[in-house]
Amino acid sequence: MLLTMFIDLDHLLSSPIFDPNRCSVGYHPLHTVYAAIFYLLLLFTPFWQLRAVSIGCLWHLSTDYIDCLL
Repeated sequence: MLLTMFIDLDHLLSSPIFDPNRCSVGYHPLHTVYAAIFYLLLLFTPFWQLRAVSIGCLWHLSTDYIDCLL
């Protein structure tokens, strides 16, 4: 699940790479609603590795969303 932190690599596509006032949820390609739906669909695969990636990515998005609220 630690490897799911690699979804933050899409931050390298933005300029500036880090903006403390920007909410990453909905802004970066791997942090969109469509990506979240894809991660949610991965929960229903029979492979435990994909389910672990799904849980990690959804957890990552939820913590990023909490950061946006703060």
